[in-house]
Amino acid sequence: MECGLGWAHLNAEEAIMRFWTTISLILVLSVVGLTYEIAAGRVLAPFFGTSLVTWTAVIATVLAGFSLGSALGGLVAEREHHIAIGNVRTALIATAVLMALSPTVLGLLYALGARGTGGMLFTVFVAFFPASVLVSFPSPFLAKLAVEARPGREGSSLGLVLAAGSLGAIVGAILAGFVALPYVGSAATFAGCGAAALLCVPFVRGGTPGDDGEAETTAARAAQPKFLISFAAAALVVVASMAGGSVCRYESGLSCIDVAHRGSVVHLYSDRTPQAAERIIRSDKQTQLDGLVLAYTQWLWARMDRDLGPAPSVLFVGGGGYTLPTRLLESRTLARAVAVEIDPLVTWVARLHMPGAGAMIERAGFDASREGSQGEEDNGGRLGIVHADGRVYINETDRRFDAAVMDAFSSGSVPAHLATLETYERLRAIVDGPVYVNLIDAPDGPLVRGIHAILTSLYPHVEAVQGPISSRGRTNIVLAASRRPLAPLDALPTGYETARIEPGRTFTDDRGWVGHR
Repeated sequence: MECGLGWAHLNAEEAIMRFWTTISLILVLSVVGLTYEIAAGRVLAPFFGTSLVTWTAVIATVLAGFSLGSALGGLVAEREHHIAIGNVRTALIATAVLMALSPTVLGLLYALGARGTGGMLFTVFVAFFPASVLVSFPSPFLAKLAVEARPGREGSSLGLVLAAGSLGAIVGAILAGFVALPYVGSAATFAGCGAAALLCVPFVRGGTPGDDGEAETTAARAAQPKFLISFAAAALVVVASMAGGSVCRYESGLSCIDVAHRGSVVHLYSDRTPQAAERIIRSDKQTQLDGLVLAYTQWLWARMDRDLGPAPSVLFVGGGGYTLPTRLLESRTLARAVAVEIDPLVTWVARLHMPGAGAMIERAGFDASREGSQGEEDNGGRLGIVHADGRVYINETDRRFDAAVMDAFSSGSVPAHLATLETYERLRAIVDGPVYVNLIDAPDGPLVRGIHAILTSLYPHVEAVQGPISSRGRTNIVLAASRRPLAPLDALPTGYETARIEPGRTFTDDRGWVGHR
């Protein structure tokens, strides 16, 4: 039986109401699909990092799922009315379950050993492709209902169907990026997507069949108990998916942060990449920072201590745990620093869990992005904090600095727009002294070769050292670049040695770094 027969038994008012219900369902499912896509890219970061490669994999996989789902849904839309409705409802119930469980599947595959580019591609496909197929599966059937609801106005009905899909995509992108992921986290976002898909199920229905549809009505009634059981089971899965909580302790739209206490050392991780560490000594109710824990920060501080004068002004791009700014301000009472950290959550976690850095932020920190912040600096604030993108700050600031530390990361890699010739040309224009850079890469890898090529093209004196190589074949590689000769250091941190870097391609804004594979 054609679904149009059902519409024929509705009066004009009921048909219009059903039309707008159908349009609303298309809108909601488009919102869910795009929210799911963006959440997939975010939740992938703690496991495989954030780069052009990972985002390309997610977008391609989800769009492939949308395409296949639309094609399959189109075939189902041509089937008998009650069969099509049953298939669409089943698809929505399965969508709810798969979306809610996506983070669990991702974590399970990673725990089973999925690594590297191949492991990432396989994980993305298994975790996100099925739900992407099913969430787009109802759209052709809903579009057919909408077009048939207004005989003689098929053109405008189809236009509204397409508009609802596009508008839903826009709303989904905004909802995910500005609301859901920053405020409720990825796990709740996936569960919310599943819940929204499930709530669409009762609204998937056609017109009331006439006499020719008695068999259809009988079949639908017979299937009702099974449908209700499936619906209830899916609802339980969606609710239960929240029990696992977030993939990390603190989460925003930009960061997934964990804090670990091991003896006297507190470690801060972002997307499972070490960001900072403090060794704390507590005595007589006082908390003191006992040196820098991470070896790369030890080298950077040794280099800064040798190169800078008694009252330097230093720019830190990437706040992290604020351990280096803290050490600078403790060691040089006349020094001033500006730390640019894109995510306010990172600063909040550092204040909460890093006692030494937290005390320094409390004592000397001020908002350097506000108008009139220079007055706060004059009144004793020595650590200016700016919550902004590092590249944007570098481009827009009119301040000058005696040195700069580039230590900004997105997951385990440097954001591409901070690894370009244009970035360092602008940095050279506002920084009179040396520039220090922290990277994570394979020894003589493409990132370090590209940054080294940039620095040697702008500065006559560049040196680089590298630390021990991890089981994944990567290490910290830290560089210093200066207009003047760099005085030799007395010693290197344990396990560090001079890095040997081959000539590489200079990254630019047009042709830049794509991230670790």
